[in-house]
Amino acid sequence: MDTRRIGDVDVSAIGLGAMPMSIEGRPDEARSLATLHAALDAGVTLIDTADAYHLGADEVGHNETLIAKALATHDRGRDVLVATKGGHLRPGDGSWTVDGSPGHLKAACEASLRRLGVEAIDLYQFHRPDPRIPYAESVGAVRELLDEGKIRAAGVSNANPEQIRQANEILGGRLVSVQNQFSPAFRSSEPELRLCDELGIAFLPWSPLGGISRARELGSSYAPFAHVAEAHAVSPQRVCLAWMLAKSPVVVPIPGASRPETILDSLAATDLVLTAAELAELDAAV
Repeated sequence: MDTRRIGDVDVSAIGLGAMPMSIEGRPDEARSLATLHAALDAGVTLIDTADAYHLGADEVGHNETLIAKALATHDRGRDVLVATKGGHLRPGDGSWTVDGSPGHLKAACEASLRRLGVEAIDLYQFHRPDPRIPYAESVGAVRELLDEGKIRAAGVSNANPEQIRQANEILGGRLVSVQNQFSPAFRSSEPELRLCDELGIAFLPWSPLGGISRARELGSSYAPFAHVAEAHAVSPQRVCLAWMLAKSPVVVPIPGASRPETILDSLAATDLVLTAAELAELDAAV
Protein backbone atom coordinates (compact mmCIF):
# COMPACT_ATOMS: atom_id res chain seq x y z
CA MET A 1 0.00 0.00 0.00
CA ASP A 2 1.35 3.43 -0.97
CA THR A 3 1.55 5.93 1.88
CA ARG A 4 1.08 9.64 2.39
CA ARG A 5 1.62 11.93 5.38
CA ILE A 6 -0.75 13.40 7.92
CA GLY A 7 1.41 15.52 10.15
CA ASP A 8 4.38 13.34 11.05
CA VAL A 9 2.55 10.03 10.52
CA ASP A 10 2.60 7.88 7.40
CA VAL A 11 -0.85 6.53 6.48
CA SER A 12 -2.23 4.50 3.60
CA ALA A 13 -2.71 6.72 0.54
CA ILE A 14 -6.42 5.88 0.66
CA GLY A 15 -8.28 5.66 3.94
CA LEU A 16 -11.67 4.26 4.86
CA GLY A 17 -14.64 6.51 5.54
CA ALA A 18 -16.67 4.55 8.06
CA MET A 19 -19.84 6.69 8.15
CA PRO A 20 -21.98 4.36 5.92
CA MET A 21 -21.71 1.68 8.59
CA SER A 22 -23.63 3.73 11.14
CA ILE A 23 -26.19 5.99 9.46
CA GLU A 24 -29.30 5.37 7.34
CA GLY A 25 -29.13 2.14 5.36
CA ARG A 26 -26.33 0.76 7.46
CA PRO A 27 -25.53 -2.97 7.34
CA ASP A 28 -25.59 -5.32 10.29
CA GLU A 29 -22.60 -5.33 12.59
CA ALA A 30 -21.16 -8.54 11.17
CA ARG A 31 -20.84 -7.06 7.68
CA SER A 32 -19.45 -3.82 9.05
CA LEU A 33 -16.77 -5.66 10.98
CA ALA A 34 -15.98 -7.75 7.91
CA THR A 35 -15.57 -4.53 5.90
CA LEU A 36 -13.28 -2.97 8.48
CA HIS A 37 -11.21 -6.13 8.76
CA ALA A 38 -10.93 -6.41 4.97
CA ALA A 39 -9.59 -2.87 4.88
CA LEU A 40 -7.03 -3.67 7.57
CA ASP A 41 -6.00 -6.86 5.79
CA ALA A 42 -5.39 -4.81 2.64
CA GLY A 43 -3.15 -2.33 4.44
CA VAL A 44 -5.45 0.55 5.36
CA THR A 45 -3.97 2.57 8.21
CA LEU A 46 -6.39 5.52 8.21
CA ILE A 47 -10.02 5.26 9.30
CA ASP A 48 -12.26 8.32 9.46
CA THR A 49 -15.19 8.57 11.86
CA ALA A 50 -17.13 11.09 13.97
CA ASP A 51 -19.27 11.07 17.08
CA ALA A 52 -22.22 12.18 14.92
CA TYR A 53 -22.23 9.04 12.79
CA HIS A 54 -25.25 7.29 14.28
CA LEU A 55 -29.03 7.09 13.95
CA GLY A 56 -30.91 7.45 17.22
CA ALA A 57 -30.17 10.11 19.80
CA ASP A 58 -29.42 7.31 22.27
CA GLU A 59 -26.50 5.90 20.26
CA VAL A 60 -24.15 8.86 19.84
CA GLY A 61 -20.74 7.58 18.80
CA HIS A 62 -22.07 4.35 17.27
CA ASN A 63 -19.41 4.48 14.57
CA GLU A 64 -16.57 5.13 17.00
CA THR A 65 -17.64 2.15 19.11
CA LEU A 66 -17.83 -0.04 16.02
CA ILE A 67 -14.33 0.95 14.95
CA ALA A 68 -12.93 0.34 18.43
CA LYS A 69 -14.36 -3.18 18.32
CA ALA A 70 -12.92 -3.85 14.87
CA LEU A 71 -9.46 -2.65 15.83
CA ALA A 72 -9.48 -4.62 19.09
CA THR A 73 -10.22 -7.83 17.18
CA HIS A 74 -7.56 -7.49 14.47
CA ASP A 75 -3.80 -8.01 14.64
CA ARG A 76 -3.12 -4.73 12.81
CA GLY A 77 -5.50 -2.63 14.88
CA ARG A 78 -2.67 -0.80 16.64
CA ASP A 79 -1.20 0.36 13.33
CA VAL A 80 -4.22 2.47 12.39
CA LEU A 81 -4.60 6.23 12.70
CA VAL A 82 -8.19 6.90 13.74
CA ALA A 83 -9.45 10.35 12.81
CA THR A 84 -12.62 11.44 14.56
CA LYS A 85 -14.53 14.70 14.71
CA GLY A 86 -16.64 16.78 17.06
CA GLY A 87 -18.97 19.74 16.70
CA HIS A 88 -21.63 18.20 14.47
CA LEU A 89 -24.68 16.54 16.05
CA ARG A 90 -27.66 14.40 15.08
CA PRO A 91 -30.68 14.91 17.33
CA GLY A 92 -32.10 11.58 16.22
CA ASP A 93 -34.77 12.80 13.79
CA GLY A 94 -32.53 12.56 10.73
CA SER A 95 -31.41 16.18 10.91
CA TRP A 96 -27.93 17.58 11.53
CA THR A 97 -27.08 20.45 13.87
CA VAL A 98 -23.85 22.10 15.02
CA ASP A 99 -22.31 23.05 18.36
CA GLY A 100 -18.87 24.58 18.14
CA SER A 101 -18.80 25.88 21.71
CA PRO A 102 -15.55 25.12 23.56
CA GLY A 103 -17.47 23.38 26.34
CA HIS A 104 -19.19 21.02 23.92
CA LEU A 105 -16.00 20.24 21.96
CA LYS A 106 -14.08 19.38 25.11
CA ALA A 107 -16.88 17.17 26.43
CA ALA A 108 -17.27 15.53 23.02
CA CYS A 109 -13.56 14.77 22.90
CA GLU A 110 -13.69 13.15 26.34
CA ALA A 111 -16.60 10.98 25.22
CA SER A 112 -14.78 9.98 22.03
CA LEU A 113 -11.74 9.02 24.07
CA ARG A 114 -13.86 6.67 26.15
CA ARG A 115 -15.60 5.09 23.15
CA LEU A 116 -12.37 4.57 21.25
CA GLY A 117 -10.68 3.24 24.37
CA VAL A 118 -7.53 5.33 23.96
CA GLU A 119 -5.52 7.74 26.08
CA ALA A 120 -5.16 10.23 23.21
CA ILE A 121 -7.04 10.57 19.92
CA ASP A 122 -4.75 10.26 16.89
CA LEU A 123 -6.44 13.05 14.91
CA TYR A 124 -9.28 15.20 16.19
CA GLN A 125 -11.06 17.47 13.71
CA PHE A 126 -13.48 20.33 14.29
CA HIS A 127 -16.36 18.94 12.24
CA ARG A 128 -18.23 22.00 10.98
CA PRO A 129 -18.18 25.75 11.75
CA ASP A 130 -20.91 26.97 14.07
CA PRO A 131 -22.22 30.39 12.96
CA ARG A 132 -23.16 31.19 16.56
CA ILE A 133 -19.61 30.74 17.86
CA PRO A 134 -16.52 32.69 16.73
CA TYR A 135 -14.34 30.27 14.73
CA ALA A 136 -11.32 31.25 16.83
CA GLU A 137 -13.07 30.06 19.99
CA SER A 138 -13.88 26.66 18.51
CA VAL A 139 -10.37 26.11 17.17
CA GLY A 140 -8.99 27.47 20.43
CA ALA A 141 -10.69 24.61 22.26
CA VAL A 142 -9.05 22.14 19.88
CA ARG A 143 -5.69 23.80 20.56
CA GLU A 144 -6.21 23.31 24.29
CA LEU A 145 -6.98 19.62 23.73
CA LEU A 146 -3.76 19.36 21.74
CA ASP A 147 -1.73 21.15 24.40
CA GLU A 148 -3.23 18.91 27.10
CA GLY A 149 -2.28 15.75 25.22
CA LYS A 150 -5.90 14.64 24.80
CA ILE A 151 -5.31 14.58 21.03
CA ARG A 152 -2.11 13.90 19.10
CA ALA A 153 -2.96 15.99 16.04
CA ALA A 154 -5.58 18.56 15.05
CA GLY A 155 -7.58 19.17 11.89
CA VAL A 156 -10.60 21.07 10.62
CA SER A 157 -13.43 20.02 8.35
CA ASN A 158 -15.76 21.93 6.02
CA ALA A 159 -13.48 24.97 6.20
CA ASN A 160 -12.80 27.72 3.67
CA PRO A 161 -9.32 29.10 2.90
CA GLU A 162 -9.62 31.94 5.41
CA GLN A 163 -10.63 29.51 8.15
CA ILE A 164 -7.80 27.15 7.25
CA ARG A 165 -5.23 29.91 7.59
CA GLN A 166 -6.84 31.11 10.82
CA ALA A 167 -6.92 27.62 12.28
CA ASN A 168 -3.28 27.02 11.41
CA GLU A 169 -2.31 30.29 13.07
CA ILE A 170 -4.33 29.55 16.21
CA LEU A 171 -2.81 26.08 16.40
CA GLY A 172 0.68 27.52 16.09
CA GLY A 173 1.34 25.95 12.70
CA ARG A 174 0.16 22.55 13.91
CA LEU A 175 -2.86 22.10 11.64
CA VAL A 176 -2.26 18.74 9.94
CA SER A 177 -5.46 18.10 7.97
CA VAL A 178 -8.44 19.65 6.22
CA GLN A 179 -11.41 17.42 5.48
CA ASN A 180 -13.74 18.93 2.89
CA GLN A 181 -16.23 17.57 0.41
CA PHE A 182 -14.63 17.01 -2.99
CA SER A 183 -15.74 14.83 -5.90
CA PRO A 184 -16.45 15.04 -9.65
CA ALA A 185 -19.83 16.49 -8.68
CA PHE A 186 -18.49 18.85 -6.02
CA ARG A 187 -15.36 20.73 -7.03
CA SER A 188 -15.81 23.98 -5.14
CA SER A 189 -13.13 22.86 -2.65
CA GLU A 190 -10.38 23.25 -5.28
CA PRO A 191 -9.12 26.45 -3.57
CA GLU A 192 -8.84 24.63 -0.25
CA LEU A 193 -7.00 21.75 -1.92
CA ARG A 194 -4.52 24.16 -3.53
CA LEU A 195 -3.97 25.94 -0.21
CA CYS A 196 -3.30 22.64 1.56
CA ASP A 197 -0.82 21.74 -1.17
CA GLU A 198 0.91 25.09 -0.63
CA LEU A 199 1.05 24.67 3.15
CA GLY A 200 1.84 20.95 3.19
CA ILE A 201 -1.39 20.10 5.03
CA ALA A 202 -3.17 16.82 4.28
CA PHE A 203 -6.40 17.27 2.32
CA LEU A 204 -8.97 14.53 3.03
CA PRO A 205 -11.81 14.58 0.47
CA TRP A 206 -15.04 13.31 2.00
CA SER A 207 -17.64 11.67 -0.25
CA PRO A 208 -14.97 11.49 -2.98
CA LEU A 209 -17.20 9.26 -5.10
CA GLY A 210 -20.22 11.53 -4.80
CA GLY A 211 -21.85 10.21 -1.65
CA ILE A 212 -23.55 7.00 -0.56
CA SER A 213 -26.51 7.29 -2.93
CA ARG A 214 -24.58 8.53 -5.97
CA ALA A 215 -21.31 6.60 -5.95
CA ARG A 216 -22.68 3.81 -8.14
CA GLU A 217 -23.85 6.34 -10.72
CA LEU A 218 -20.49 8.07 -11.12
CA GLY A 219 -19.75 6.51 -14.51
CA SER A 220 -23.19 7.21 -15.94
CA SER A 221 -23.21 10.80 -14.68
CA TYR A 222 -19.71 11.69 -15.84
CA ALA A 223 -18.90 10.05 -19.17
CA PRO A 224 -15.13 10.75 -19.13
CA PHE A 225 -14.76 8.67 -15.96
CA ALA A 226 -16.57 5.78 -17.66
CA HIS A 227 -14.45 6.23 -20.79
CA VAL A 228 -11.14 6.11 -18.91
CA ALA A 229 -12.39 3.22 -16.78
CA GLU A 230 -13.23 1.20 -19.89
CA ALA A 231 -9.75 1.82 -21.31
CA HIS A 232 -8.15 0.42 -18.16
CA ALA A 233 -10.78 -2.28 -17.53
CA VAL A 234 -11.47 -0.95 -14.05
CA SER A 235 -14.42 0.75 -12.31
CA PRO A 236 -15.16 4.48 -12.74
CA GLN A 237 -14.87 4.75 -8.97
CA ARG A 238 -11.29 3.49 -9.08
CA VAL A 239 -10.51 6.01 -11.80
CA CYS A 240 -12.00 8.79 -9.69
CA LEU A 241 -9.74 8.05 -6.74
CA ALA A 242 -6.65 7.74 -8.94
CA TRP A 243 -7.53 11.13 -10.45
CA MET A 244 -7.69 12.64 -6.97
CA LEU A 245 -4.40 11.10 -5.89
CA ALA A 246 -2.74 12.61 -8.95
CA LYS A 247 -3.84 16.13 -8.00
CA SER A 248 -1.39 16.52 -5.13
CA PRO A 249 0.69 14.38 -2.74
CA VAL A 250 -1.27 15.93 0.14
CA VAL A 251 -4.56 14.37 -1.03
CA VAL A 252 -5.70 11.36 1.01
CA PRO A 253 -9.20 10.27 -0.11
CA ILE A 254 -11.46 8.59 2.43
CA PRO A 255 -14.13 6.79 0.37
CA GLY A 256 -17.01 5.40 2.36
CA ALA A 257 -17.73 1.68 2.33
CA SER A 258 -20.03 -0.84 3.95
CA ARG A 259 -18.96 -3.91 1.96
CA PRO A 260 -15.51 -5.54 1.78
CA GLU A 261 -15.52 -5.58 -2.02
CA THR A 262 -16.20 -1.84 -2.17
CA ILE A 263 -13.22 -0.76 -0.09
CA LEU A 264 -10.95 -3.25 -1.86
CA ASP A 265 -11.85 -1.77 -5.25
CA SER A 266 -11.16 1.71 -3.90
CA LEU A 267 -7.77 0.73 -2.53
CA ALA A 268 -6.70 -0.59 -5.93
CA ALA A 269 -6.72 3.03 -7.17
CA THR A 270 -3.21 3.45 -5.75
CA ASP A 271 -1.94 1.11 -8.49
CA LEU A 272 -3.75 2.87 -11.34
CA VAL A 273 -1.54 5.24 -13.31
CA LEU A 274 -3.39 7.73 -15.51
CA THR A 275 -1.81 9.60 -18.42
CA ALA A 276 -1.63 13.37 -18.59
CA ALA A 277 -4.23 13.29 -21.36
CA GLU A 278 -6.57 11.18 -19.25
CA LEU A 279 -6.17 13.48 -16.26
CA ALA A 280 -6.95 16.47 -18.45
CA GLU A 281 -10.05 14.72 -19.78
CA LEU A 282 -11.23 14.03 -16.23
CA ASP A 283 -10.49 17.58 -15.10
CA ALA A 284 -12.73 18.82 -17.88
CA ALA A 285 -15.63 16.50 -17.03
CA VAL A 286 -18.80 18.33 -16.07
